[in-house]
Amino acid sequence: MEKNYRKMWESSFAKRTERLTGSVIRELLKITQCPDVISFAGGMPAPEFFPKREVEEACRHLIPTKGEVMLQYGATEGITELKEFLSRKMRKYGVPADPENILLTCGSQQALDLIGKVFINEGDRILISEPTYLGALQAWKLYGPEFITCKMDDDGVIIEDVEKSLKKGPVKFMYMLPNFHNPAGVTISLDRRKRLVELAEEYNTFIVEDDPYGELRYEGEHITPLIVLEKERVIYMSTFSKTLAPGFRLGWIVAPEFTLGKIIQAKQGADLHTGTFVQYIANDICQRGALKAHVEKLCYIYKERRDVMLQSLEEYFPKEAKWIHPKGGLFLWVTLPEDVDCTALFEMAKDNKVAFVPGFAFYPYEGGKNAMRLNFSNTTPDKIKEGIKRLGEMLKEKL
Repeated sequence: MEKNYRKMWESSFAKRTERLTGSVIRELLKITQCPDVISFAGGMPAPEFFPKREVEEACRHLIPTKGEVMLQYGATEGITELKEFLSRKMRKYGVPADPENILLTCGSQQALDLIGKVFINEGDRILISEPTYLGALQAWKLYGPEFITCKMDDDGVIIEDVEKSLKKGPVKFMYMLPNFHNPAGVTISLDRRKRLVELAEEYNTFIVEDDPYGELRYEGEHITPLIVLEKERVIYMSTFSKTLAPGFRLGWIVAPEFTLGKIIQAKQGADLHTGTFVQYIANDICQRGALKAHVEKLCYIYKERRDVMLQSLEEYFPKEAKWIHPKGGLFLWVTLPEDVDCTALFEMAKDNKVAFVPGFAFYPYEGGKNAMRLNFSNTTPDKIKEGIKRLGEMLKEKL
């Protein structure tokens, strides 16, 4: 008789794995691999503009002289040269980042997971926006928190909602994406940022500031980061994934030294350190000034694609649809009448060779049924126009 190994494995899983869920977006991306599908689903940079020449030059320059160091184990905190560069870079925006309070991570997704490991106990209340970044939900669900959601408008999270939630009981921390929110595209105004740090002080909590898109601003003025307003109550995190290349899997955390020490210990148990090789390559590109020029080019390209998507929505979407005008980042958030089910619409869209992410994916509980996230960075202008036209025709028929 053949043994049933499945039952043995199932009974061996830790209880907490019952909270694990697959990434909706990772599953959707399998569909979008078909070359004839116009995809607005992923949050991916445009691959045709990856800095391949700069990476090749860095390898050619570094491997003969630093190859033995690049291919060896490294310090958990990351290489000093890159942390010094990041310190100088962030200080231009006022971020109080010294090399000693920077930790290089395997993408910002690892940063989220490490924060969950270090801070979240089962049952802790975590305050988030509604909707919020899917990757944060996926990273933290394993630890069993209760997510407290606060609504947003065009100026970001609504402060009155935040205050009401804080009054109801202790909150371990607040999770905020202040610049060009994923998925909503909105930016938190300076007045609201000031009030958020005041509330953190008043209710004795802290803020996790997730800023992967801050450099991808296409209009308007830079707004003071939360960590600048209150450095002792903010953990700041960012990434090279949107500005350099996601395949590097290179991000970073800025936190008070005492706090960062505990996060470093958690990282040692996870992977010892972020890849030394990619740190040296990224550092070389940064030190030569190539990253700055590359980001300027991306801003020009992505602004054009954003504008084409906004124009196409005006032209092809029904008047009942609403969307925001993001001043940067990679995403548009579209809200439809309440009786429209975007999950069902996604199934129809597959038949029309176009893809997006249904809004429910960005809610910890129920919500977002009548919303969709559209990415504009990974699709050429002509395909953006065609894809929005297909979606618009489907929506008009449905409405």
